[in-house]
Amino acid sequence: MSIWSQAAEAAAATPDSRNRYADFLRAVSILFVIVGHWLMTTAHYDESTGQISPVLALDVVPWSAWLTWGFQVMPIFFIVGGYSNGISLASAQQKNLNYAQWLAGRLHRLLTPLTLLVVFWAVIAICLNFTGIDGQHIEMLSKTALVPTWFLAIYTMIVLLAPATYKLWRRWGYRSLLAYIALAVCVDAAFFILDWQWLGWSNYFWVWLAMHHLGFAWLDGRLGSPLRLLGLSLFGFAVLWTLIVYGPYPIAMAGSPGAEVSNTLPPKITLIALGLFQFGLLLALEGPMNRWLQGLRAWTCTIIVNTMIMTVYLWHMTILIAVLAAAYFAGGLGLHIQTGTAEWWALRPLWLLVPALVLLPVALLLSPLERLSPSKDKKLPSAYRLIAGAVAAGLGISLATLNGFNGDIFSAQSSGIIALMLGGAWMCGVSLRRSG
Repeated sequence: MSIWSQAAEAAAATPDSRNRYADFLRAVSILFVIVGHWLMTTAHYDESTGQISPVLALDVVPWSAWLTWGFQVMPIFFIVGGYSNGISLASAQQKNLNYAQWLAGRLHRLLTPLTLLVVFWAVIAICLNFTGIDGQHIEMLSKTALVPTWFLAIYTMIVLLAPATYKLWRRWGYRSLLAYIALAVCVDAAFFILDWQWLGWSNYFWVWLAMHHLGFAWLDGRLGSPLRLLGLSLFGFAVLWTLIVYGPYPIAMAGSPGAEVSNTLPPKITLIALGLFQFGLLLALEGPMNRWLQGLRAWTCTIIVNTMIMTVYLWHMTILIAVLAAAYFAGGLGLHIQTGTAEWWALRPLWLLVPALVLLPVALLLSPLERLSPSKDKKLPSAYRLIAGAVAAGLGISLATLNGFNGDIFSAQSSGIIALMLGGAWMCGVSLRRSG
């Protein structure tokens, strides 16, 4: 049976009660991130020297920083994550599943495809090291390829806390959401006023917990009418604009070239304002979009994308590096054009199409890993072991994203990351075998 036939069959069997717009937003938000990365990340080939150098369009085309207000959609992903986790927790409660049983399935779907990517780049780094490539260049390549993994480190921690935070929401409602926002504001104030930059890293929790909490509000139907949602969007835009124009925050919502302060590293309250702006606008369209998604073709396409969305996201920068390498060995094909020129922009559609065509077979090959679940013939790990494993894996992801691999397998940098990732995955019971 073809992929389309399988997806169409699943689409036809989907109950009308399912909020299809949540699935649609998950797929679209990830695809927007991919397009943004591919659009802004390129390289330039110097025909006189035969050398290739990485180029970030944000560095060369300053006005493109405004585009990140559209392409930075991680707030939407965390909101959809909150919605999805709330549904999953309610289902687990109905089935009398305990915390460990619920958590094992969530972690398995997150860590299985992620572990494969990290191990793949550890092996590639070792192979490149044997070819004599400088360790710094290997680090640069691996860090670029692993850029997509950064948010999974904190999202894994958010998943660990989801049962507790959902209980908090059910008891305190919007007061709990405002508490997260208030904590994020206090952290930013300490960051800028007291120069407590170390405290800024805690906003990985407060900012993304706030966005995740907004997903609970959506699930419980407490967001109000489309008019109210448009008001929320306008409020978010006004706050964001004020913070950028009158505050110490840069324009770019993804990386901040030439600036000492980044909106994402660590996260700032600008991302909360951006999330409110985007989410209010998108949710105002929920009614008509859900009606459109009742159509078999639109819903089938959404299902297909969602069956491979994590694979597509995790591997899209690796594919971009492969395309750039192929262009380099082809004499700098397409890489000699100056970034930001009219000719460069005119070729962007083709530039997006080529890696997409290369990524498609990779996604079809590896996406089944997303649908694996814990093996039924094995005893599930305890909750304590799952938590410890998730924390270890999350730390490994963070180190891989920040430092990459230098190609020396005996270095603490490389061996430590691999030990944390493989050890954490093992503790969580991750397996590439299909469940029985």
